[in-house]
Amino acid sequence: RAALTAAATWAVLGGTTLAREGACMAEALEGDDLDRARARLPHLCGRDPSGLGSRELARATVESLAENTSDAVVAPLFWGVVAGAPGLLAYRAINTLDAMVGHRSPRYERFGWAAARLDDVANYVPARITGLLTVLAAPDPRRALAVLARDGHRHPSPNAGRCEAAFAGALDVTLGGANVYGERVEHRPEMGDGRRPQVRDIRRAVRLTRAVSIAAAVGAVVVTWAGGSARRRP
Repeated sequence: RAALTAAATWAVLGGTTLAREGACMAEALEGDDLDRARARLPHLCGRDPSGLGSRELARATVESLAENTSDAVVAPLFWGVVAGAPGLLAYRAINTLDAMVGHRSPRYERFGWAAARLDDVANYVPARITGLLTVLAAPDPRRALAVLARDGHRHPSPNAGRCEAAFAGALDVTLGGANVYGERVEHRPEMGDGRRPQVRDIRRAVRLTRAVSIAAAVGAVVVTWAGGSARRRP
């Protein structure tokens, strides 16, 4: 059972890949290679990168790192603790379905809506755990908590806003703005009180992602061990 759970955890966690993609974006933008950065952005999010400059690419990267820290790391660990290997695999199936069809379009209007709502339910608690872990990992936890409390609900997503607001407060930047998805433009409310993200903020966001991921993994191990010990007691 332990081996199966370990294998499932390895299969569904994406924290290492997420941090690596963030580092690749930082390297490309630090070298002023916009073409490489634009080609790399779809590995992180679904925005149209063709018209984005370095600062908008930096913002997109930071926002994607924030949201995907929950989706790729904290949420799978949470569901692994709650339901073991079946929870891990079920969560990954839900998240993948949302990524494939959980968006507004005539083709996926009904099926995509259901996939997106199911993903919202599955990520509700993990997103809030991510926000709190980000606050704990922040250089100034008080500021991060204040931004999370004030701005976390302003995002159209019930979950992504908690992650992005916490990252905005932790990094002391302002996230949000106009996002282009093909022919659709979405205007997201601003979160945070700092300046707009710059290229140098990407590596700071990568380090924050890693810190939150490690904290989530340690927490999952502790909770699982404690639960196992409690069940073994006579």
